[in-house]
Amino acid sequence: MRRLDRAAPGGRPGREFTAGTRAQGARQLAASVPVRTAASGAQIAIPILAVATTGDIALGAMLVALALMPGIVAAPLVGALLDRSHRPRAWMMGAAAGTAAAYAVAAALDPLPVWLVASALVVSGLLNPFGFGGLSSFLSTADDGDHHRAYALDALSYNLSGVAGPALVAVLAPTVGPRWALVAMAAIALCSVAAYPLLHVEPRETERTGLWRSMAAGIVALSTHRRLAVVTTSGTLAELGRGILPIAAIGIAVATLGDPAASAIVVTAFAIGALLGAAIEPIRRRSLSPQATMLIGFGLTGLATLAAALDLGLVWTVALVGISGLCTAAPTAAMLMLRRTESPEGVVAQVFTVGAALRTAASAAGTAIAGALAGLDPLLLLAGSGLVWLLSGATMLAFPRRG
Repeated sequence: MRRLDRAAPGGRPGREFTAGTRAQGARQLAASVPVRTAASGAQIAIPILAVATTGDIALGAMLVALALMPGIVAAPLVGALLDRSHRPRAWMMGAAAGTAAAYAVAAALDPLPVWLVASALVVSGLLNPFGFGGLSSFLSTADDGDHHRAYALDALSYNLSGVAGPALVAVLAPTVGPRWALVAMAAIALCSVAAYPLLHVEPRETERTGLWRSMAAGIVALSTHRRLAVVTTSGTLAELGRGILPIAAIGIAVATLGDPAASAIVVTAFAIGALLGAAIEPIRRRSLSPQATMLIGFGLTGLATLAAALDLGLVWTVALVGISGLCTAAPTAAMLMLRRTESPEGVVAQVFTVGAALRTAASAAGTAIAGALAGLDPLLLLAGSGLVWLLSGATMLAFPRRG
């Protein structure tokens, strides 16, 4: 059985930052960023296209939901397939190609009927776990020296794509139209298909049990392995807190500037902070264990968010939200690292895909909860987000020491 080398508890990263490691990092980002950028951009382009072609806002929301929700259901199956496969990279390449095809079909909404576009987006949702948690689960084979660095780069990949996708759509939709913006997302997803062959992905040496038994083993590991369950719970709560932010930001923008569109300033501040933190994380000296990093990092995120909820003016709110985003990079990388080191070898991909799906669902739930409480003072909503982040960090106090 192939095992990860445990990082030294403190000090420097596991190996020097050489030209070879830089090349590995570039290949990792080239494979992961495009398909994730396409998915994040499509979530913005799809409703814009639906409104532009049909005038139906509810249809746009429904189509976005169809592009997201199937991934939650498909995650255990995708993980089991990848854990058992002799050619996991081929599955990921096929999924990226299928995602590109689905977005290309969706771009043809009106003239294509809604049912056909909806079916294509369901397919894209089913394929999403391959390029998100599924790809993340194999990164320890992509960078054989410093595993923390591989997962720090993965956190950077998520943040890059989360900013780049919506930003590209924001530029393309008003200039060439939402239809071509979605076509561009399809083309970007194909870039991952071209980049995957450059990434070293090693099949797992696991016993080939039945598919359903393999899926059951993954669920059992997530629910009964206490260290893994604590990490999963903490990461899921963190995403719940993040999901509250966009609704709180709308209320803050309306209360201070009278313009809901100005909420983008607050949300972008968080995204830029997270992106800066993720860019620094691969080269940062480390002195804390991953579990302590999650506890402190998510806790600091919560404290900064609570400070942002004080009535100090919009400028301070934006600045403190940006700091809260900056604090998320280190604990996110540590979370990914712990997922890998604490996962039984035969169910690693399942742990990653289900963990990513739970975080997606938690973010959606946070947004829905905040929407239901939208009548409250928006600063109270922001404070609620901070309290959830604090709870996420505090959950790591339950992380057991090794006996």
